[in-house]
Amino acid sequence: MTIRVLIADDQVMIRDGLAALLSSDPEIEVIGQAGNGREAVDLARKLDPDVIVMDIRMPEMDGLAATAELIGEPAARADAGGDPAGVRPKVLVLTTFDLDEYVYEALGAGASGFLLKDASAADLVSGVRIVAAGDALLAPSITRRLIGDFARRRRHQRPSPNATAGLTPRELDVLRLIARGLSNAEIAAELVLAEQTVKTHVGHVLTKLALRDRTQAVVYAYENGLVG
Repeated sequence: MTIRVLIADDQVMIRDGLAALLSSDPEIEVIGQAGNGREAVDLARKLDPDVIVMDIRMPEMDGLAATAELIGEPAARADAGGDPAGVRPKVLVLTTFDLDEYVYEALGAGASGFLLKDASAADLVSGVRIVAAGDALLAPSITRRLIGDFARRRRHQRPSPNATAGLTPRELDVLRLIARGLSNAEIAAELVLAEQTVKTHVGHVLTKLALRDRTQAVVYAYENGLVG
């Protein structure tokens, strides 16, 4: 299945470069380019991309506000003639610094992945694929310390005595392993389960906790003290 991608960056040369790199993959189609966050929101509602490659610093509306609007208000998109409510694109944020304060805000806005701008072409293509599949993508240098710090900052904002309510013991095991950054295959090996069984458990975890994807599952686990 073709992955439909929208690129949002205020620099034309960067947009064109990203488009060329992504278009070299036969399973990725670049369907549009936006020069600012407002344009990205408008094009996303019109074109229905699977993934938005989003820069943070842009004029008129930055990538953080654009991400929050697209991810946080699905019903508004449906009213505007876009996706049905609840169907939202994945956002892959491009950032310059591995501990940029904006990255924390992007997590809160609902971004599904983060990639440093000095990443290789292969990493970019892989990143789009990973995010489109619903998996978490974080540059190696920001993975656990970033999410851990983010969760510690927000833990006091959302007390959760029933953090694991509704999860079976096995689903809780799976959630903790997701938070450690393990893939489905690695979780299957750890728990001695079939990979398809793990995939089913992951789906149940996301559904029961009303989480959008694995990135948000990692944040949830740290926020609620399920991992340290």
